[in-house]
Amino acid sequence: MSIKVTKFGGSSLASAEQFKKVADIVLSDRDRKYVVPSAPGKRFKEDNKVTDLLYKCYDEFSKGQDSSAFEEIKERYNLIIEGLGLDLSLEKEFELLKLSFIGRAGRDYAASRGEYLNGIILAKHLGFEFIDAADVIFFKNDGTFDSEKTNDIMSERLRGCENAVIPGFYGKMPNDTIKTFSRGGSDITGAIVARAAHADEYENWTDVSGFMIADPRIVDNPKYISVITYKELRELSYMGASVLHADSIFPVKAAGIPIHIKNTNAPDDPGTMIVTHTDPAADKTVITGIAGKKDFSVLTLEKDMMNEEKGFGRRLLQVLERHDLSFEHLPSGIDTMSVVINDHELSGKEDDIIADLIESCSPDTIGVEKNIALIAVVGRGMKNAKGTAAALFNSLAAADINIKMIDQGSSELNIIVGVDNKDFEKAIITTYSYFEANKLI
Repeated sequence: MSIKVTKFGGSSLASAEQFKKVADIVLSDRDRKYVVPSAPGKRFKEDNKVTDLLYKCYDEFSKGQDSSAFEEIKERYNLIIEGLGLDLSLEKEFELLKLSFIGRAGRDYAASRGEYLNGIILAKHLGFEFIDAADVIFFKNDGTFDSEKTNDIMSERLRGCENAVIPGFYGKMPNDTIKTFSRGGSDITGAIVARAAHADEYENWTDVSGFMIADPRIVDNPKYISVITYKELRELSYMGASVLHADSIFPVKAAGIPIHIKNTNAPDDPGTMIVTHTDPAADKTVITGIAGKKDFSVLTLEKDMMNEEKGFGRRLLQVLERHDLSFEHLPSGIDTMSVVINDHELSGKEDDIIADLIESCSPDTIGVEKNIALIAVVGRGMKNAKGTAAALFNSLAAADINIKMIDQGSSELNIIVGVDNKDFEKAIITTYSYFEANKLI
């Protein structure tokens, strides 16, 4: 029998009705051994996420004020319990929560209680054992995740447990205080549990049926991606595409465990499978996804015989380091080198950086182009397909969009182009439409 670890997001556990859907999914497959819940999300557009209510409640109680948020939190959980018909009371947990908030137990502790309380309810509803994440997930003194200690202790705990619910998002510091991952960190917990359980598959259940080839806020009804590799996912996530927490990839990638993105509200949809590699012969598409981000600046240095000047690139990067800047890309030519920097990082430093570059690198000229958007076309099939770059450039030219910058990774997994911010949405739509029409996606 194989092992599946299932993680359910906040929208999947926002109400008793959603809990029932989750239970049907989990109990329909005996391979689904371990479940990782998020805190209750929004039930409707104007609703509050429980995590946001917990932050508000903590701020009010820790300042000695009454808290309306506390009553709202209690009501949310009690409605779920009542809707499920459970013989369960969380009054002791609510009282402890209030006392801990008044005693200023910390905002991480406050935020973690959403997953903790949801985990207790879900374990009761499923008839599974409840394992407090603070007993099996650990952080180091500097606040970084202690992956090996966690893996050892959690693996041992799960070996003696047939089925369990482990709340997402948090763990424990060496001084026994609660520490959370960054927002959305239940994805990370799910991946950690999957690694420790030696799972055959990590299912991540959310409110969408997988990754879309392009942003649906820009492109109408884009196709879903059926299979994507971890490398492709990394490229698209970096460029703004988001379904999973980025850090959730690494524990399962290292263990070779596939991630299956599924829709709680449409469980029969095939979803998106994230894998370490695919069979090139079975790949039917050239382009896997299109993503992008706005608001970059491009600094371009020109200098005759730059290619023969030893240490030029090193000096340029040292300037960035001195000004505490990271770079996005470094497209270069024989006598030119460009640095793509996020506008918010460059803000307020531009004049000082240019002066430092002039002194350190002695370029013939320095140019700065602002308001640049980057668009990445990503696909493992591009390496063996002729004319992909030409198709991209032709589609943009036909739409009268000027390309400001071109950069292609050495792995031939992606092509990145820079266009004016004002052309960003138009470029995404044009590229998607052209590739779809030519059966490249």
